[in-house]
Amino acid sequence: MWRPSSLLARRSFFSKKTAAQKFRATVFHSQVPNSEFLNLSVPRIEFLFHKSDFSTWECGKSNFCPNPRFFSSNSSEDYEEELAESSVLEVNEGSNEVSGSADNVFDESTSSISSEFEAGSSIFNDGLAAEIDDNSVRLDEKFDSFATEDENIEKMEENDMEKVQSLLSLLQSSGTADRSLEEDFEKMGLILNDDFVVMVLETPYVPGESLIGFFRWVLKKSEFKVTMRVIDALVSAICKANRKREAYALWDLVQEVGEKESGILSTGSLNQLIALFSRLGKGKAALDVFNKFGDFGSITNADTYYFTVEALCKRSFFDWACSICEKMVHEDKLSSSERVGKIISHLCRGSKAKDAHSVYLSAKDKKIYPPRSSVNFLISSLCRLRANDKETPTEIDKETDRETVSLALEMLKDYTREDRMYAIKPFSSVIRKLCWIEDVERAKTLLLEMIDVGPPPGNAIFNTVINGLAKVGDVDEAMKIMRLMESRGLKPDVYTYSVIMSGYAKGGSMEEACKIFDEAKKKHSRLSPVTYHTLIRGFCKLEQYDAAVNLLREMKDYGVHPNHDEYNKLIKSLCLKALDWETAEKLREEMKENGLILNGRTTALINAVKELQEGTSQEVTAAA
Repeated sequence: MWRPSSLLARRSFFSKKTAAQKFRATVFHSQVPNSEFLNLSVPRIEFLFHKSDFSTWECGKSNFCPNPRFFSSNSSEDYEEELAESSVLEVNEGSNEVSGSADNVFDESTSSISSEFEAGSSIFNDGLAAEIDDNSVRLDEKFDSFATEDENIEKMEENDMEKVQSLLSLLQSSGTADRSLEEDFEKMGLILNDDFVVMVLETPYVPGESLIGFFRWVLKKSEFKVTMRVIDALVSAICKANRKREAYALWDLVQEVGEKESGILSTGSLNQLIALFSRLGKGKAALDVFNKFGDFGSITNADTYYFTVEALCKRSFFDWACSICEKMVHEDKLSSSERVGKIISHLCRGSKAKDAHSVYLSAKDKKIYPPRSSVNFLISSLCRLRANDKETPTEIDKETDRETVSLALEMLKDYTREDRMYAIKPFSSVIRKLCWIEDVERAKTLLLEMIDVGPPPGNAIFNTVINGLAKVGDVDEAMKIMRLMESRGLKPDVYTYSVIMSGYAKGGSMEEACKIFDEAKKKHSRLSPVTYHTLIRGFCKLEQYDAAVNLLREMKDYGVHPNHDEYNKLIKSLCLKALDWETAEKLREEMKENGLILNGRTTALINAVKELQEGTSQEVTAAA
């Protein structure tokens, strides 16, 4: 009797288990749509069912609340034996219950599961139960988000796909007939919402005018409310095309929307519009957008100022660009170091070096360091020579130049020791400017500083300082600088000697000038016409015309051929000061031999002096 009863109980157990698996319905959360439930991660579920040890850490990482049935203290074999024993008791009580209906089977399975839950729940500790509750709350929150996304998808699906395809095809193939498009839009009976409108605006290969026409039609619909997201999508789509007509049409539309509702236009959209006008070369339009930020309730940022300044400088509106830079510095909205460098370069090209220097100082205070090329360009611009507005166009505005060159000198102190070695151009610009305004003391000081710290000066910088000293009459100091130049292994060129000779000649020290001339002939096989011209002018000034004529004829021996100007000036000096028309006539014959023709005015001067002397001699003879 025991054997058949045990066998019958085991069959009853397996029949219950099979029926429960076969007819048990899938449990859906009330907040989870079917589509999202199917997308749940299957490997996570399998992981839970195959894991033999359920620790607190594993439960905390899982997104699902573990079934308490799996935490029963009894093993699977013991659990089957318990079910078998309970089935034997049921069989002994009556055979009708064993072969009961499906409802009884589900009732018994439910009761057995509930009993197992009560038996297994005793092993849960408080920490694990609390963690399971937290996981359940997080799962409910995720299901709520899934439900919200599902509602949005349902809203998107309210429009028939055929209508949507027809709309997109119409926009992609349409021309500029806005009225006919609006009539077609009305016939479609579209349901408008943010997601649908954004999807249409982000569709590729749609002309910008068609998108603007579609958006204007959408604005007329009372059931649709414009949002910042929709405006951003429209602006992004139009700005990609870089077309002038569409840009102005978009700006008109944006103004209409911004004037109706304040704060609906984002800073990013307006910045994109300014950048678009900058690429199109429309500086005034970009400035109009910038000036409308306050009216639209939008806030400017660093990109706003950069794009506006760039657009204005491209069209050479440098005065407007400087006013924008003042606001940028005042509101402390500087961009990146690279963009600050570009702003400085733009202003320097427009002869706005002082305004560019203000931007540089503001960036320096904020630990923003522009590229070295922009800094070098700024220093060179500050050292650019400025002509005065007086009658003499070559007159220099020394007061302004002293101010700007002082700013450049301060900027040189910002160079590191390593950067100084590659900054020969800005240093030479400062020295040239100092010598030009006759501030030779600071120029000499900077030269000595370059010798000590760097960058090492070359012949050009030494010649600039020597020339500056010679012009102010400090020839002895110029000689010291030349000797310092030689001590550093640099060879003075012909220009260096000519400058020092000119300084001595101006002071009337022709002996010292001739010594420098002899030294130059020893070190250079060929001299320049300027060297001889300097000495000839000095001798003529002292009325030593024989030395001047001999020097003119000596030029050929050193490979220098006198030009028309040299002969012309010497002949004039002989005629006007020495009244030596005979020597002048010899020089004119020499010019003919060299293929040079004396101009008519100087020839007439020779003839006049000749006639004057001949007439004077005749009068003297007649009187005698």
